[in-house]
Amino acid sequence: MKFEDIEQVYFIGIGGIGMSALARYFNSKGISCAGYDKTKTELTENLQHEGIDVHYEDDTTLINGRFLQKDNTLVVYTPAVPGDHSELNYFRNNGFYVIKRAEALGIISRGSFCIAVAGTHGKTTTSSMVAHICKHAGLPVTGFLGGITANYNTNYIESPGSTITVVEADEYDRSFLQLNPDIAIITSTDPDHLDIYNSAEYVTQSFEEFTGKIKPGGKLIIRKDIQIKPAIQPVFEYGVNVNGLAASNIRVENGRFLYMVTNNRELIGEFSLGVPGRHNIENSLAAIGVGILMDIPADTIREAIKTFKGVKRRFETIISTNTVTYVDDYAHHPTEINACVNAARELFPGKRILGIFQPHLFSRTRDFANEFAQSLEKLDTLILLPIYPAREKPIEGINSELILGKANINNKVLINKAEVLPYLTDILSNIDVLITMGAGDIDGLINPIKNLIQSRNS
Repeated sequence: MKFEDIEQVYFIGIGGIGMSALARYFNSKGISCAGYDKTKTELTENLQHEGIDVHYEDDTTLINGRFLQKDNTLVVYTPAVPGDHSELNYFRNNGFYVIKRAEALGIISRGSFCIAVAGTHGKTTTSSMVAHICKHAGLPVTGFLGGITANYNTNYIESPGSTITVVEADEYDRSFLQLNPDIAIITSTDPDHLDIYNSAEYVTQSFEEFTGKIKPGGKLIIRKDIQIKPAIQPVFEYGVNVNGLAASNIRVENGRFLYMVTNNRELIGEFSLGVPGRHNIENSLAAIGVGILMDIPADTIREAIKTFKGVKRRFETIISTNTVTYVDDYAHHPTEINACVNAARELFPGKRILGIFQPHLFSRTRDFANEFAQSLEKLDTLILLPIYPAREKPIEGINSELILGKANINNKVLINKAEVLPYLTDILSNIDVLITMGAGDIDGLINPIKNLIQSRNS
């Protein structure tokens, strides 16, 4: 099937952050879109308000008849959908053109100047920064992002006559190998998704293979301490206090990071970033590197970084009162928890920090139980929730108790979601900073916790 022949697209797993961006892309082109997701969320409701039909039961009788015409219907699915999904198998068994989300993204981006941001951590914020720099510079850019940007309140950014595509290159299921970027960024290669890769060595190999997908004459921007063997040379390295593209003289003033940026020791200038965390300074360096390679003036890049407001659920301040600040973060890997808690410690020195963490996936908990415990020990108080299974079946002996028992912290408790608000009610006066962390359905606690804090404050 040629993309120009497509009249409608059906999405299986439409509520995913990457899938919904694709749905918004096709919808913006006047192509009819519909889809299934197992859970109603704010994101799926927004898609419905945009004119996209969504249902929440795996039932082929709920599919609008026009999407059952196989000659002009594209079916896109996320690899997180189980293999026994009846709708997915219906389309497969009846000769429809069925492709993964990554393949669709690869086809869309192939005809443009593609900037792909990869990494086990940091790719959502970095790709959002890159898209914002391009947008701020007036470049014709389309962005497929892995989060809702605060600047644009969407995960899909589009400019008229777009010739540049910014994509979040997802390593899960080796999806990023469908892309052929002109500029690629690698922010991190820490072991993750070991249910797919089996070992850290295979994670590294996959990122090395990704560098081989860069177009001839393309560029690679990579964090200084990443140990891989890129398929292209030279590479543009970045980091804090390193040779290459570097940040130095870092300080915090009025809740913002100020830092000097140099490129091979040549001064670019002082930058101001309102998104907390030294890891986000590194993310900004990668985005600044894209701006330099695209010949965007330094003053334009600097102003874009200054006006970047962050990404929803990436150290997002939900509410701040005279007594407590509540931050929500997507952190679901030990490295991300470390970055989140370290950012809080730097931003709120000497404050009592409580973290509520919901582990995501049995396999990830099994693979990193020790590391999770060590990262959570940096909190003053830990509330641990049961594992969010997502696409997985339970693994015998793997549960949140495994992390709790290993965490060397005095104030720790394991409770379920329904018990969180009553528990917080009793201890809220003893904390200064509250952080919710996780990639499951912990975001359902955001508004209830916010309301609790507001009622207490009033």
